[in-house]
Amino acid sequence: MSLQLDIVLCHGVLIKPLKFVVQTLINASSQNPNMPDYKVYYFNVKALGEPLRFLLSYGNLPFDDIRITREEWPALKPTMPMGQMPVLEVDGKRVHQSLAMCRYVAKQIGLAGSDPVEELQIDAIVDTINDFRLKIAIVAYEPDDMVKEKKMITLTNEVIPFYLTKLNVIAKENNGHLVLGKPTWADVYFAGILDYLNYLTKTDLLTNFPQLQEVVTKVLENENVKAYIEKRPVTEV
Repeated sequence: MSLQLDIVLCHGVLIKPLKFVVQTLINASSQNPNMPDYKVYYFNVKALGEPLRFLLSYGNLPFDDIRITREEWPALKPTMPMGQMPVLEVDGKRVHQSLAMCRYVAKQIGLAGSDPVEELQIDAIVDTINDFRLKIAIVAYEPDDMVKEKKMITLTNEVIPFYLTKLNVIAKENNGHLVLGKPTWADVYFAGILDYLNYLTKTDLLTNFPQLQEVVTKVLENENVKAYIEKRPVTEV
């Protein structure tokens, strides 16, 4: 990939990434030359890309945070696996599926469990969080306003309290973590996806769930995550 200050040539497609990408590329070049070359392709939003960015940052793995505009996406889409994002590129190999990418990074930074049973327990919690996200998203993106209003009642009164109450108890039992009583990628995934869930529900989901607040706070207090948050672009989603 060739780089100028305002243009990147990516597989034959010219894109104009944010200056943050340029700085990340410069930083990455000064790191261990044997470290894999990581690139994250996504829109300039948090949403499904933020857990991956959080994990890479948590583990202090340099990555190129390439944020694609809606105008640039049609030309870039055919170059992406399954024509979707986020996409993680590792030494030129592009992969999709957000949970698979997060799990891969978690293994690189020691947050994926120490044996198959621990891996299973972590995966179960992450899949639960993702189920929760999907149940929120199906209501938030319902195109029929009347149907959406009815679904929102169930979501607000039943689904959200059920999941958050269960997860809050789990966090309490695990000393401010979501599984195994120690930091895992489940904690980082939850912290990374939370802003998107708050955006979809137009609420502060954790107001009445202090143990879950503790989980998120521990992740946000990580110095590498702090540094990423300080320099990432400000976005609503």
